[in-house]
Amino acid sequence: MDKQLLVTPVLKSVLLFLFVGLMTSHASAKGIIMQDDSLLVEFDATSGAITKLIRKQTHWVIERRRELGISFRLLASLPDRQDNFVLGQKQKATVAKVSENEVRIQWDNMISNHGGILPIKLTATVTLKEGSLTFNSKLENSSNLTVKTLSYPYFGDLSAPEKDAKMGVRTMWYDNLGYDEIYPHFNNQKGYWGVFYPTKTFGTHRSLFCLIQASNHSSRQGIYVSMQDPSQPYLAEYTFTQHPGAFSGNLIPKSDTISGLPVHLEFNVCHFIYTHGHSTVELAPIVLRCYSGDWHDGIDIYKQWRDTWFKPVPLPDWVKAVNSWQQLQINSSAQDYRVPYDSLVAYGRECADNGVRAIQVTGWNLGGQDGGDPSLDTDPGLGSWRDLENAISKIQNMGVRIILFAKLNWADKSTDWDRRELYKYAATDPYGIPYEQGGYSYYTPPQLNGTSVRRRDVMDVLDPDYQKIAVNEFKKLLKLGADGWLWDEVLHHGPVYYSFSPNHGYAPPGYIYSGDMPLARKLHAASANLDTSFLFGGEGPQDWLMQYYPCSYFRIDANSTPVARYIDPAAPLIVAVTGFDDREKLNLILMDRFIISYEPFNFKGHITDFPLTLAYGKKIDSLRKRYKDYLWDATFRDVLGATVNANGPVRYTVFVTKEGKHAVVVNNTSLNKPVTTKVTLPNHGKLVVATPEHPDAQATQGTLQIPARSVAIVMEQ
Repeated sequence: MDKQLLVTPVLKSVLLFLFVGLMTSHASAKGIIMQDDSLLVEFDATSGAITKLIRKQTHWVIERRRELGISFRLLASLPDRQDNFVLGQKQKATVAKVSENEVRIQWDNMISNHGGILPIKLTATVTLKEGSLTFNSKLENSSNLTVKTLSYPYFGDLSAPEKDAKMGVRTMWYDNLGYDEIYPHFNNQKGYWGVFYPTKTFGTHRSLFCLIQASNHSSRQGIYVSMQDPSQPYLAEYTFTQHPGAFSGNLIPKSDTISGLPVHLEFNVCHFIYTHGHSTVELAPIVLRCYSGDWHDGIDIYKQWRDTWFKPVPLPDWVKAVNSWQQLQINSSAQDYRVPYDSLVAYGRECADNGVRAIQVTGWNLGGQDGGDPSLDTDPGLGSWRDLENAISKIQNMGVRIILFAKLNWADKSTDWDRRELYKYAATDPYGIPYEQGGYSYYTPPQLNGTSVRRRDVMDVLDPDYQKIAVNEFKKLLKLGADGWLWDEVLHHGPVYYSFSPNHGYAPPGYIYSGDMPLARKLHAASANLDTSFLFGGEGPQDWLMQYYPCSYFRIDANSTPVARYIDPAAPLIVAVTGFDDREKLNLILMDRFIISYEPFNFKGHITDFPLTLAYGKKIDSLRKRYKDYLWDATFRDVLGATVNANGPVRYTVFVTKEGKHAVVVNNTSLNKPVTTKVTLPNHGKLVVATPEHPDAQATQGTLQIPARSVAIVMEQ
């Protein structure tokens, strides 16, 4: 009886929502159509909802059932009730076709679920030009409430091209292009306890775009959706919701209904705008375009737009050449003081003797790695400031560069500095409670089980006072005379998107990712007298941050998709190698033109500790220097421009030289069996092949036998 009483109001609410939506959609058979050679889009003349979207070229009916059309959803929380939604299905709109390629829609005096009629106006201008559907919108909030989110555009029936197709979402993070299936399987990313329907979200704090990639046995196509504002004004999330739920094992029913309920996938872009009462906001444009092919074709659309705003900083000449690194941790938050400053010189000598041109020194600052942040003072347990400065100078005289690892986005909560001052700049949640980043464990059992981990406050980098502290710490690093720095976890903010702190120099809440680039500009200004000789690097910076941190360090595995390399063929992208015979990782590094970072014992050893890996890495770099035009100065095309057939497991990538010649790097991924491969290039001339073990180029017809765990490079003469 109690259970029935609890459930009944929820069911009534859901049924009312469906009833109102169906009634509103059926109320008008009249639609307003806008189309070009690529797309046809129809709007309901009464509600303003998108009721039809068709890709003409492939006859993909993207928005299929007009009765499921939705215009928008808005959240305007009440003081005593957070979930006060304004549903587009309950609103009437003024819809006008301004021109052949523009429709303007206005919703005013909105009916909210629990707060009555609100004096809020939403105006959307939708344009269609050369296959690009662009949504510009403005929200005028004349109420006393804060509009927290606006979901627009909204597609109520996002459909796969065919019933037998597969569909997934691809977004970029940590220099990789991830994949999440949304059809025919859809798993619930948000947890069963928190949502009515299985839900997935992908935030623009990681990737400005998402690709909705569809494929079947004969064709591939997709939809590119992007927030067209690289300045990061606020968070937006690409949101997918599967109604009414899964059939079994996350499998989506293929029928249009199940148990009398419509089966459909909703997709919207949710803007976290936090627009206070009696204020107006222009939302970032949302662009939708269709493409034929796979992710490369979707990324090509992003690259086109990126070229209009991406302004890279100059790079030092040494990092543009073929080079390799070592990462070396010398101390941790467990205070092991393993490598004193004056002992660094021996590591520098090893690198010089083995052709390794840079050392990333980790844990050199006060408190060691993941302890003491954001302090960039030296640590007395490792020696004096002068000891480190002298060691850096001696190593540089050997021809080896020193890159200093640092973090400025956290504050170690165990330090007196945090207790005394830094806590003031911590990001806080809507309830006034500081957010926390969990820290990392090192070596000792109490740390490894989490008992004595040094947890961190999340610094609000949007706060101008904290920006001054960060710049002052950075200046300490500059004085040591290193060749560059690498910001680990560069401008990642843990669990935080917005800080609600009332005294951080702006009207809260503040989207702290919008402080990333202003802080980056101040750090560059602090190093301006070093011209282009000082290298800015970061751990997996988001693509727009590559303007300021052009050197990216990250890790890969056999399933990684080299999207960052495809976007920027020449960027210095550094990948860790940790195995004691790590040919597999080194072959991928050769394929994708990555810089080697040698890291024996998880960056705690000497490069001579893994001689097999070091020897093979040297062969790869030697090959890249010898065939620099083909493997280093050429344009990376991933698998585009060649075909490779084989009788076993292989991966391959293609490079195109400045003269238009091709190189194909073919990697036998088998651990124990050779493969026979056939490399085919269009209209090619003479072909030669070289390998790390046999670098002298030999003539070939394109048919190769490649030993297990080996790689071959076919070059067009």
